[in-house]
Amino acid sequence: MNVPELVAEARGGSVRAAGRLLSLVEGERREEVLDVLGPAAARVVGVTGPPGAGKSTTVAALVGAYRGRGRRVAVLAVDPSSPFSGGALLGDRIRMAAHAADPGVLIRSLAARGHLGGLAAAVPAAVRVLAALGYDPVVVETVGVGQSEIEVASVADPVVVVLAPGAGDAVQAAKAGLLEVADVLVVNKADRDGAERTVRDLRAETAAPILTLVATKGEGLPRLVEAVEAHARADDPGRRTERARAQILSLAQSRLRAHSALTELADDVAAGRRDPYTAARELLRRPSEPAD
Repeated sequence: MNVPELVAEARGGSVRAAGRLLSLVEGERREEVLDVLGPAAARVVGVTGPPGAGKSTTVAALVGAYRGRGRRVAVLAVDPSSPFSGGALLGDRIRMAAHAADPGVLIRSLAARGHLGGLAAAVPAAVRVLAALGYDPVVVETVGVGQSEIEVASVADPVVVVLAPGAGDAVQAAKAGLLEVADVLVVNKADRDGAERTVRDLRAETAAPILTLVATKGEGLPRLVEAVEAHARADDPGRRTERARAQILSLAQSRLRAHSALTELADDVAAGRRDPYTAARELLRRPSEPAD
């Protein structure tokens, strides 16, 4: 089946066709797929936070809330440490079981390997595909809190950081740089001891809105949905431009890293046949081709 036929089926509601398009856009046919789809403005909600905070449960609750409003929702579960892509991650399969048979929900994992240009290029491309197919919102969930996860979260607006009570999560989040990218902070499992203390600790560190949630019971979920929607209503054109600028630079860097001439030029610099400045100019002048 060719790309236009896949696009037509996916826009008609075929989750299978949408999955096939995502597979194509992760590899050598990315530009072909994106050219057929055309531009699309995406509403992307990023969900990140340390392991054990309840991110997947929070995402499942958000999906349920948006489906209740009649919206088609896509979830991208991003795990830079995993070599496997394609289906949903096992933990997400379990937590998202209630939505598994829903044709209005698409769940997809993105891993570190097997993507043309790496995750920095794969995530914005996947988001664009899903937005063009009518998924709104696209939820990007990251598994960990490393630099890769923070960079991936930067494609989203807003970024929701999920923390658990106690265990020094607030301090660790600050150290990891999560508070700097957080638009909304959620203290999940708020029925546990230490939740109020965690909220106080966070208020001392950030001016971002801080909400409490018990995702397994849906307690606090309406306030979270409203916070996400309020952020979308207060859309800042300057911030949108800055986010687009960061994506363009990230994609350009990915292309340069995959350029077929990079190794040759690096060998020349190492052997003293060129200086790095001349090599950099030469790399930018040459047509962009992926390395073999």
